[in-house]
Amino acid sequence: MTVSFSGIIPPLVTPLKSRDAIDHEGLERLLEHVIAGGVHGLFILGTTGEAPSLSYRLRRELITSVIDQVAGRIPVLVGVTDTSFVETIALSEHAKSAGASAVVAATPYYFPAGQTELLGYVENLLGELPLPLVIYNMPSLTKVWFEIETIEKLAHHSKIVGIKDSSGDLEYFKRVVGLKSLRPDWSVMIGPEAMLAQAMRIGGDGGVNGGANVFPELFVKCYNACREGDESRVAKLDAIIQDWQNVYDIGKYASRHIKATKCSLSLLEICDDFIADPFHRFRQPERDRVQQILHSIKMMMV
Repeated sequence: MTVSFSGIIPPLVTPLKSRDAIDHEGLERLLEHVIAGGVHGLFILGTTGEAPSLSYRLRRELITSVIDQVAGRIPVLVGVTDTSFVETIALSEHAKSAGASAVVAATPYYFPAGQTELLGYVENLLGELPLPLVIYNMPSLTKVWFEIETIEKLAHHSKIVGIKDSSGDLEYFKRVVGLKSLRPDWSVMIGPEAMLAQAMRIGGDGGVNGGANVFPELFVKCYNACREGDESRVAKLDAIIQDWQNVYDIGKYASRHIKATKCSLSLLEICDDFIADPFHRFRQPERDRVQQILHSIKMMMV
């Protein structure tokens, strides 16, 4: 496999009109918004994209719609995490036929897998996946880590082309970056956007950052400043990213991260903020607070 990824790759939200209908006009605006912001790729059907809450029919529709509109301008990575091995392969095959660049898979959730089971699971996937694989470490939601020793055992598989780490543990991230001694071609990307600058200093290749749905230019500029070693500019841009994190403190449930992102896009008139069951969009008091933060960030970026 010669595929590699770097830069800012937003985990795209899934614009919805109802629980099983895509907001296609909003999706088109969102795609053009992030592409115009200079992002280096897209990750669809991840956590921010509400993948586990979406029907398989809608997931396929989204994959086709996104790849058709992107039309080869940037790579599209497709999340295929599922509790069913068969469904993961089936969705991967659809992604391949639609023209995706790679698939992304976290550990199966609900029943926690042991590391020996996880190793066998990934090896079985690799035998059937039609596309390169990016491993997705998301222990807060799947209950299982891709332990370093497990990743090391998988390093000889050329079909694995990278790792997205959303653990929030920078020491773990540093150890994953260290595995580039075995696989210098691997792309190692950070999930938590507040850690983008720190991750780049450690040797990361970029970020899969939800805030880039809303402010793609901000994250791309920060990534570029990191690559150029312009610490003064990194400090200024990172300060704005840290201030933006206040938007995720609105609301009291774990779903507030998706709600805040979709609410922001709705206030920017990019796409609808409908959220798949069992969640609900922000009501007016929360929307007003999001609007205030949006205005503040825009002023800081001038």
